[in-house]
Amino acid sequence: MKKLLLALSLAFLITPGYSQNYESVKWTQLFNGKNLKGWKAKIKGYEYGNNFGNTFRVENGLLKVSYDAYGNNFDDRFGHLFYKTPFSYYLLAVEYRFVGNQCPGAPGWAYKNSGIMIHGQSGNTMLKDQDFPISIEVQLLGGDSTGERTNCNLCTPGTNVEMNGELFTPHCINSDSKTFRNEEWVRAEVLVLGNKEIKHIVNGDTVLVYQHPQIGGGNVSNYDPKQKPDGKMLYSGSISLQSEGHPIEFRKVEIKNLEQFYKK
Repeated sequence: MKKLLLALSLAFLITPGYSQNYESVKWTQLFNGKNLKGWKAKIKGYEYGNNFGNTFRVENGLLKVSYDAYGNNFDDRFGHLFYKTPFSYYLLAVEYRFVGNQCPGAPGWAYKNSGIMIHGQSGNTMLKDQDFPISIEVQLLGGDSTGERTNCNLCTPGTNVEMNGELFTPHCINSDSKTFRNEEWVRAEVLVLGNKEIKHIVNGDTVLVYQHPQIGGGNVSNYDPKQKPDGKMLYSGSISLQSEGHPIEFRKVEIKNLEQFYKK
């Protein structure tokens, strides 16, 4: 039922006058399976473009986030791998899994925790010691063989959203997804419709919906104040993948650019 509602909502939101719908748009691969062409790293404590310790790498056709150069001290070196092009209206998908052990010294909350950052500031506007880009975060989370942990939650470093017609200011909110365990491959999708609406989708099920992303709130540090005009609505922005201390692999990062349906 959720899959049907997603398709119907997409069809409804497409501007009248176009004969094609979102299903006619081909996927564009943002990760080519060979190298990091089109991507650039920003890791806390290092300048934009310095992929410290080869944190983000490509091996055996997978985009991997690894910490073998960090020794026994993660030292809050949170990282983000930025794609070169900003987007506004799109359907983004990643297929990922968590592997191995968490980097020593990484915070407990970062266990099997990563994210897709959307509507973000560009990497070259982040200061050297900034921890997270001002952005909307779609949390990528993993569970163990026991216990429950929802996936594709929302977190808001330097941002807020609206839910049910009201401004939502807490930093994070859980989705209603099931738990994905161990080293299972998961497909996470994000439907982004400019400033109108954003939907989190896990293995085809819509698990969280909100509207009107905007700059505001806290949970981001050491940023340039000029990059944080609180109350400014977000209509587009960068896409980046996180490194928060637990190894993760991506076998696919792809996008359907839906902007053609919304041009005036």
